[in-house]
Amino acid sequence: MRCPFCRNRGNRVVDSRMSSDGVMIRRRRMCTSCKRRFTTYERVEEATPMVVKKDGRREPFERSKIIAGLKRACEKRPVSMEMIDSIASTIESSMAEQGDREVQSSAIGLAVMNELHKIDQVAYVRFASVYRSFKDIDEFMHELEDLIKERKQPAHPRAADKKGDPQS
Repeated sequence: MRCPFCRNRGNRVVDSRMSSDGVMIRRRRMCTSCKRRFTTYERVEEATPMVVKKDGRREPFERSKIIAGLKRACEKRPVSMEMIDSIASTIESSMAEQGDREVQSSAIGLAVMNELHKIDQVAYVRFASVYRSFKDIDEFMHELEDLIKERKQPAHPRAADKKGDPQS
């Protein structure tokens, strides 16, 4: 591994720590030439599926594209890079665990929307507006109305079922 400062290949690991989810190892390294420190991350390379785009093209799964979309959606929102990275890891793992050789890009988009919906509704609406490419303001307003309805519902779905379901 080359030093990002002086490009020398000689370095040594000063500290190693596992991420909280156990998926990645963070290593602090020190260059043997310039003595500066830098951080590297190590993760298991999983066999990820090919992504089938809307137009039928196939391309390799790229975690960086998920992160880029999340960054855009979460811009100026209280969402940390650690959270963005965690969401990307969750989606990448779930796609690999399915065991399919191919996955539709729409499935990845829905997974990103589901994760954003849990953490930041403004970021969710931003992502949804691009992902779903709303044709007009009515479609956009419909999505916002759905969010408002969800927010007004009780936190526990079972409580809502007991109130409205005569069979309970």
